[in-house]
Amino acid sequence: MTTDTVPALDPATFTFTRRAWVPAPPPVVYDLVSDVAKIELWSPTASRVRYDDGAGPVPGAWFGGHNRRGEREWDTRSQVSTADAPAEFTFVVGGLDDGIVRWRWLIAADGPGSIVTQEWQLLRLDPVLGSTAGELAALRDDMAASAETTLIALGRWLHEHATKP
Repeated sequence: MTTDTVPALDPATFTFTRRAWVPAPPPVVYDLVSDVAKIELWSPTASRVRYDDGAGPVPGAWFGGHNRRGEREWDTRSQVSTADAPAEFTFVVGGLDDGIVRWRWLIAADGPGSIVTQEWQLLRLDPVLGSTAGELAALRDDMAASAETTLIALGRWLHEHATKP
């Protein structure tokens, strides 16, 4: 009898990419997404995200946050892996040495705005995320829906807060 347990799964199969056009140039978008405290303006799951005292959007910096998914709530610690203005901001939930999920923001100029890409990748298996392929797929799908909502809300926020001529 085979089982669908975490040790038999490949974390690399649990990933997604979502993209959206937003009405702002890459430097503006980068400054917003790398200021992790602003994510709660757009994300349906993240709140109270803050860099540690004295830290900011530089490789190695740590930040904490609070997350909600359905009835479940939890706190996270994340570490910045890439802060390459204005093109990429990436962090790893759990830290660079033992992280479980990587979130990557890519920003590319496109006419008067930018194409913003959010990538999510499971880096290692951890029962806290799920113990079956179905549970991990549900987590991935929930995070993909959250990323879509975040990208749409970011675009809307940029439109509403644009400096009018």
